[in-house]
Amino acid sequence: MAKTGIVRDERYLEHDTGGSHVENPERLVHIYQALDEMGDLLVDIPPRPATREEITAVHDPEYVDRIAATAGVEPHHLDADTVTSSKTYEVSLLAAGGVLAAIDAVMMGDLANAFALVRPPGHHAEGDRAMGFCIFNNVAVGAHYARSKHGLERILIVDWDLHHGNGTQHTFYTDPHVLYFSTHQYPYYPGSGYYTEIGEGAGKGYTVNCPLSPGCGDADYANILRHCLRPIALAYQPQLILVSAGFDIYHRDPLGGMAVTEKGFARLTDIIMEIAEAVCEGRMVMTLEGGYHLEGQARSVKEVAARMAGEGAPDRGVCEVQEAQEYPRVRGIVQAITENLRAFWFFEG
Repeated sequence: MAKTGIVRDERYLEHDTGGSHVENPERLVHIYQALDEMGDLLVDIPPRPATREEITAVHDPEYVDRIAATAGVEPHHLDADTVTSSKTYEVSLLAAGGVLAAIDAVMMGDLANAFALVRPPGHHAEGDRAMGFCIFNNVAVGAHYARSKHGLERILIVDWDLHHGNGTQHTFYTDPHVLYFSTHQYPYYPGSGYYTEIGEGAGKGYTVNCPLSPGCGDADYANILRHCLRPIALAYQPQLILVSAGFDIYHRDPLGGMAVTEKGFARLTDIIMEIAEAVCEGRMVMTLEGGYHLEGQARSVKEVAARMAGEGAPDRGVCEVQEAQEYPRVRGIVQAITENLRAFWFFEG
């Protein structure tokens, strides 16, 4: 039976953002230690650096040159939040390349699914600039790579990070070959991601934004995925699902205002895996985005990895009964999202 792959590498710790920065190497130190407790459930996937051609499929060459010029320089602020160190360029190529290695392993059938536990994160990075701790947009580079290398025509990106993935949205806003689905706290950084942002031109209807008020918990997120994501994904029939997995929706995250627990992350994983099994033979690759409560993030990632490996599945029927009881909390935003997209996708009710 195919197993779950994990991309991890000590070199990801060499992106040094400074001792007081929340996006720091200790995030991965805690995660890697938690995964060591899982024994042989997980298979290591060796990362490799992304090539310049792979990066410039998403980012302007001039921007890539600016990041390359930071090599060996300590430190350099790209904006108020985003810092480079002497190894950041090298590590950023390895982060994007780690996602590509995970995609290869899953697409070639070597593994059932994979989780790229890399840093720096990526979903805020625009084509021509860094933003929000992000240097290169790892998941966007991965989606382009999956299309060019593996010939895919339909890729679904699910982004459950606390913050809207503005860079990912902008990359594919006019592209029907990549469907971008985001849940995020709104209004909040970076300010984009209202439900009326649905794409343009040929990509109209292929961007789905689910702006949520602070305080949403396990059942709220599960209901959004069940009632908004699932019908769209089943109709779209993606050949691969990529997940921008941000753990800053954890209930104790210092930057967040959401209320998702470790078990909630496992439930979100179950729902996406069910969709993947239905549409693309289970092919799913996650990549780490945000998450700044060190212990909580590590425990949550461990729960997600265990579910990806087939361990500890909750009773789906029991979950759905509980979620139905709490559905009124998000019914209004679900109705707004589905009504806005009814010209493109079929929703029951």
